[in-house]
Amino acid sequence: MKTLILCFAILALPAYAQEKKEPSPAQKKQQERMKACNEKAADKKGDERKAFMSSCLKGGDAKMTPQQNKMASCNKEAGDKKGDERKAFMSACLKKK
Repeated sequence: MKTLILCFAILALPAYAQEKKEPSPAQKKQQERMKACNEKAADKKGDERKAFMSSCLKGGDAKMTPQQNKMASCNKEAGDKKGDERKAFMSACLKKK
């Protein structure tokens, strides 16, 4: 029985050691970038936030294109509209701006 427990402890040791492994430099850099981007995106919501975070995490300058700005603006104006009403509003809004 003692031998069985000892064998289990020896087999479990490498798995325990792997859990304690420090993140690589690349992982640390990505974690820092995620934290910085998350702080910058604090005031953004929904699709605007997703677009910003995607650009920011890729290392882009994190500025939205004119089309993205137009989409974000129309999205805010659309408010609580849903379904066909929202589609019609967004279409008209994006064409006029």
